Amino acid sequence: MIKDSPILTVRRKFRRPTDAQVQSFNEASTGFVVDSQDGNGALDYRIKPLIDDISSAFFGVAVTCQTGPSDNLAAHGALALAEPGDVLVVATGEYTGAAVIGDNMAHMAKNKGVLAIVTDGVLRDLPGLLGAGIPMYCRGISPNSPARNGPGTVGLPITLGGISVSSGDIVVGDRDGIVIVPQQNLNRVIDELKEVRQIESAMEAKVKCGLTVSDGIMELLNSDKVRNVD
Repeated sequence: MIKDSPILTVRRKFRRPTDAQVQSFNEASTGFVVDSQDGNGALDYRIKPLIDDISSAFFGVAVTCQTGPSDNLAAHGALALAEPGDVLVVATGEYTGAAVIGDNMAHMAKNKGVLAIVTDGVLRDLPGLLGAGIPMYCRGISPNSPARNGPGTVGLPITLGGISVSSGDIVVGDRDGIVIVPQQNLNRVIDELKEVRQIESAMEAKVKCGLTVSDGIMELLNSDKVRNVD
């Protein structure tokens, strides 16, 4: 006789980055983090902040889940495992037929110390969501409500917005979108981020002083790599 499949598959323990590693992303823009990863790591551009202002910026540790269509049992499971400073990353397979999180769950997440919610699905109860006071990123709003039946996974790797995400990865968000930093690349990306910040700071200073064309472009235009045609 075939046993019934479990409605949730949960990985309760995963390796977390150190506090020092997490704090390395303080005030880092998503653009800088992408530049520190060879121009990659951003989620699909359609996953955007619910509130498009400076309050949408955050950085934290991913706790992942995968829900079924029109179901949010896994999201509740992920919330149960989340710790203060975590980010709920909820993959729905880009399902938009029903919301995966509503205002009550958003407020519970805030009560637990969750820093942000990121999903490739949609949310509901907009007035209440706005009152929760934490950044939320999604593909839109729908009043349709989900069930809580499963199946789903919690704490296991997921694919969301075209990017693989594992619990313990770093999630950085701002008005441009969301960037994922895989935990196994953290030390390298942190070192690269320091260099990117220095380069960008120097460039910003030149622009403020009136720079119109970057030095590199002028060198290229004056080199034998360019054919000039009258």
